[in-house]
Amino acid sequence: MGSVITASVPLMEPPGWATAQRALFDLLDHAWRRFADDFTDSDGRLRYAGGLGSRDGADDFYETFFNWPQLYLLGGHEDLLAQSERHWEGVTRQLTELGMLRDEYERGYDWFHQGESLLLFYFLCMAAPGRWKHRARRFADLYVDPRHGNYDPEHRIIRRPHNGSDPDRRGLFDGDAYPWLPQEARTYGFPLEWTLPDGADAPPLDRDPRLGDEMRRRIGSGDTAVNLAASGLVLNALMLTGDPRYRDWIAEYVDAWRDRATVHGGILPDNVAPDGTVGGLLDGRWYGGHYGWSWPHGWYSVGHAAMVAALAGAAATGDDSCLDLVRPTLDEIISHGKIMTFMEADSSLRSKWTVQLREDVTTPTLHVPFRYADRGWFDYNPMLMAVPIALWHHSASAADRERLERLRSASGYDWRTVRPFRNKEEAGHEEPWFAFLTGDAPDYPERILAVAQAQVRHRLARMERYRGTDVPEADIHLWQQSNPVVTEALVQLTWGGPQVIYNGGLQQARVRYYDAVARRPGLPSSVAALVSCVDPEATVVDLVNLDPEGARSVIVQAGAFAEHSIRSVRHTKCENPTWIGGLYDYGHGQPVVTSAMVRVGGPWLGVELPRSTRIRLTLRLDLHSRPPSYRTPFDDPGTEETS
Repeated sequence: MGSVITASVPLMEPPGWATAQRALFDLLDHAWRRFADDFTDSDGRLRYAGGLGSRDGADDFYETFFNWPQLYLLGGHEDLLAQSERHWEGVTRQLTELGMLRDEYERGYDWFHQGESLLLFYFLCMAAPGRWKHRARRFADLYVDPRHGNYDPEHRIIRRPHNGSDPDRRGLFDGDAYPWLPQEARTYGFPLEWTLPDGADAPPLDRDPRLGDEMRRRIGSGDTAVNLAASGLVLNALMLTGDPRYRDWIAEYVDAWRDRATVHGGILPDNVAPDGTVGGLLDGRWYGGHYGWSWPHGWYSVGHAAMVAALAGAAATGDDSCLDLVRPTLDEIISHGKIMTFMEADSSLRSKWTVQLREDVTTPTLHVPFRYADRGWFDYNPMLMAVPIALWHHSASAADRERLERLRSASGYDWRTVRPFRNKEEAGHEEPWFAFLTGDAPDYPERILAVAQAQVRHRLARMERYRGTDVPEADIHLWQQSNPVVTEALVQLTWGGPQVIYNGGLQQARVRYYDAVARRPGLPSSVAALVSCVDPEATVVDLVNLDPEGARSVIVQAGAFAEHSIRSVRHTKCENPTWIGGLYDYGHGQPVVTSAMVRVGGPWLGVELPRSTRIRLTLRLDLHSRPPSYRTPFDDPGTEETS
């Protein structure tokens, strides 16, 4: 495995973050068991007696459990992995019975929702790669192998916005019109607004040209920008198998969209006709595609899919210029920013921001446009930080860091503020985490762990209220809203990474851990970890063994997928036990802490933690110096797959 060092600094007063972190692990272990008992059957499926009346819904079943194997990877209880696998298997059978899947995969739906569905699958692949490799290859081949009907290599496009395992599922809906509810129409408007003549009265929804034949004809075929999230599925297969076909497909598909953006001044278009032309079905418009710039979410869907693809391209090819798929578009929407209060904005995401901003909804701050249509930029919101944070975390570049500082300077609210909420993405605390990493919010670990505890306890109360509910189709989000597993705080604090990009991303992390004795991923019991700096020249990790009797053995991995190398580590040590004092001393002295440096030269570092000890590691990393893979420190070096 490489170098092994032993902690020798005594743990005198356990830091608050360490005890709070272990308490959160304990609470989460109780909470997920309660949820499984209250809402699922013995085979892992959700308790649901209804049907699904449209193509929507498969994502909501899988999303309920998306971060359960992620918690296992962080150090959750050993039986959580088997439980997570049981839920995937049970939900997959359930959705097959409901007509949503074929051969265990989505028959055909947009990638805004497919990406949400697949997070559970990706984390299972990460946790148990050997058991999930066959499915990962089979699912990725739906896109990489043109024989499945999804990919057109001549035009470098995914052939339709709704795609998956069923090539006969065409268009965007199964009836006469897109099933757009009045409340959704009021919130997000309509696709193809310009197909209704100016001044014309809106017809009934089932005869509205913005939802019927025109929608089917103009945006029901060809490629759309949210399909970029499919690159995450292919990257997952590449890391499991090493098959160069997957690398080549990612490079080809990401480059195709980069070329289209370059033609449009760097701004990523959202639609490509079947003949490969941008705007070919929309009278030349670069905007207006399905789940694109005009409808329904704009940057919220386009930006996240592009970020998934940019990171996949960089990981697969080793070429960080793939990040330029995102940067020019991100800077473009920032350039149109305005200072206003949220209450003055035309945001379509009001329920999201009123909870996330709380009292600062009346504070003037930078808002950027999320959508573009014939009338120009609109739908102003505070900046969603997932994309700029992901860029900086991957690149560690001065330019990506400077963008974050500019966004912070333009913000009217204090980035150090930690607000109590848990949104759909189980994210949203990127600003105070960044402030902590820059040294401005030293109490962030304790505060975010307290917020996480509060959210778990809130979900437990909600579970008690709704236990035994006969869930109607309209309320299937109840399961997501009751899922008590929260992982954002643990991801940030222990892995030194942002929460996964929700619409189909793969995990980012500066470091990850394995229990060397149990030979499994995650922190061992009684061990807490804190990453307080992610600078490649000085990635700082504190490890604490709270157990007063037992030793622990930890393996520190550089990167979520062992993609970084640890050049060297400087670590704290205490060689003189005189701090214990004499037999008749009523107190103790202060340990004399010094440091030593060890060269490593690989992705893994062993750390022995005797009882009641702590150690600070200052890692010098070479970022992205190794191909990312699902290899573990326990694998035989000679068994790595290359095909």
